[in-house]
Amino acid sequence: MKIAVLGTGMVGQALAGRLTELGHDVTVGTRDVATTMARTEPDGMGNPPYRDWATAHPAVTLATFAQAAADAELIVNATSGDVSLPALEAAGRDNLAGKVLLDIANPLDFSQGFPPSLFVKDTDSLGEQIQAAFPDLKVVKSLNTMNALLMVNPGRLAGGEHSVFVSGNDAAAKKTVTALLESFGHTDVIDLGDITTARGTELLLPIWLRLYGALGTPMFQFRIVR
Repeated sequence: MKIAVLGTGMVGQALAGRLTELGHDVTVGTRDVATTMARTEPDGMGNPPYRDWATAHPAVTLATFAQAAADAELIVNATSGDVSLPALEAAGRDNLAGKVLLDIANPLDFSQGFPPSLFVKDTDSLGEQIQAAFPDLKVVKSLNTMNALLMVNPGRLAGGEHSVFVSGNDAAAKKTVTALLESFGHTDVIDLGDITTARGTELLLPIWLRLYGALGTPMFQFRIVR
């Protein structure tokens, strides 16, 4: 499958690398290719620049948001939540229309430092805002409740099965995303319902961040026992 991964950070790299391993044709989207490839300093989280990762993953193409989305069959939003809507606008409405969007972004607000708060919550979600802004896009919210390494390889975490959630209005789109999650190794995929249920998974981020602080590691996950 031709897949566009929008975002060059740690999450985008993890998704693009794993999708390539699984045989997909992957293009990573960025606002400006030359600027992204010229960057030599680590990102805000201390991760190496994208060009270092790209050197080790020659099968992955880097293109503008619009170029990446144009030929994609499925699009992954791995941008920061505060720039997700502008990034999707840059991808182009015609390039997005009718396609499935796996939305991984979270509405994190770092304006008051760490831990961040959420810039949308309770009666709305980033997933819903994306769906409202792009009504022809089939938005499926998922994977936003875990570390990037566990998104693409849940088996890295000892201790048994853990849970991943999907939210979206289109049943076929959720089926497509669920199949992708299962190809990563996820075995407990819970369909929460329509896109409004993304409010719930985005609201898990405050407790996720506190757990990160208490445990001293992001390598943990939620498991729904029933």
